[in-house]
Amino acid sequence: MSAARPVHAPQTLFPVADGCLLVGGIPLPRLAQRVGATPFYAYDRALLDARVAHVRAHLPPEIALHFSMKANPMPALVQHMAGLVDGIDVASAGELKVALDTGMAPEHLSFAGPGKRDAELLQAVAAGACVHAESEREVRALARIQAQTGIAPRLVLRINPDFELKGSGMRMGGGAKQFGIDAEDAPRVLALAAELELEVLGFHIFSGSQSLKAEAIVQAQAQTIELALRLAEASPHPVRILNLGGGFGIPYFPGEQALDLAPIGEALAAALPRLRAALPQAQLSIELGRYLVGEAGVYVTRVIDRKVSRGQVFLVTDGGLHHHLAASGNFGQVIRKNYPVAIGNRMADGERETLSVVGPLCTPLDLLADQMELPAADVGDLVVVFQSGAYGRSASPQGFLSHPEVVEVLV
Repeated sequence: MSAARPVHAPQTLFPVADGCLLVGGIPLPRLAQRVGATPFYAYDRALLDARVAHVRAHLPPEIALHFSMKANPMPALVQHMAGLVDGIDVASAGELKVALDTGMAPEHLSFAGPGKRDAELLQAVAAGACVHAESEREVRALARIQAQTGIAPRLVLRINPDFELKGSGMRMGGGAKQFGIDAEDAPRVLALAAELELEVLGFHIFSGSQSLKAEAIVQAQAQTIELALRLAEASPHPVRILNLGGGFGIPYFPGEQALDLAPIGEALAAALPRLRAALPQAQLSIELGRYLVGEAGVYVTRVIDRKVSRGQVFLVTDGGLHHHLAASGNFGQVIRKNYPVAIGNRMADGERETLSVVGPLCTPLDLLADQMELPAADVGDLVVVFQSGAYGRSASPQGFLSHPEVVEVLV
């Protein structure tokens, strides 16, 4: 007997009423009418609130929670998140502008990324944001900016650790990386900063992202703390900022289960007394993006054709990989796997069939669901892709084939 095929984790965050998915308490067909067109992304405020509260309930209160804006830079969503979190981490001058527009105090903003231009560094310094330097070049550029403007940069060194987050979907540390300063080079760069009369406020240590294994995150955080303590001994200034990175994942594919935060919070709480004693002035933080917003968003596209080709059913929709590259499997997947998908106005239908959902683009890569069992659907029905609140619109090639841009709403 063959083993049962793995299934997606149940999608229970969005309620259902009268056979329709509710987003922000609004039935999906009515929300589509309110938006005015498909396709669109919709993000649920209540789910964003609940996720932040969930994280805070498990993390020690001494650890600040930062939102990594790269996951979703929609201005209205960032504004909402600014009222929930302690800081915002940005990765470009464009993101910095959006974060500053929220009214969050600049000292609670941080700017990371491996290719910051001198003009961007100047903008960040002038704004008063914290710059996470990722190379010796950036350190020297900040020294020049300080000499030219008289403004002391708020400088943190981003460190490429000598370990990685095991089992992570994307490894951001360990080995040769474009991110950060290699841990073994950090003492030399600290000495260089002192020679250039720059004060290094602390360290940002990020080892990986999209992990669903609590034990792996606990291990990586323990290694991060040990590395931070070693680096603190080489620093001529007391550590005032220690960003422990993130790495919390969400379940996308069949067989994946939600991350358990309890052991992560417990391990951090156990480590705090030692950290307080060794780094009494340090503000500790964790940065999360996908974990905070990913499950609060859906992508909605309408069926514009139903075709049967040699026995296989295809639903052709007005959206696809140009709006949601990740769901098509072309954003980081090695072997394509389906995101969780539903027919949002037929949630209670009993009749089901195996079908594929494809977009309107002239490429076989434009595939949102491959041979999934879904309610029987037809022209006019609404296809929903769950887990779409992170790395959706902004991570997709909207100009490809010149179709209309996708709309985003926060409800």
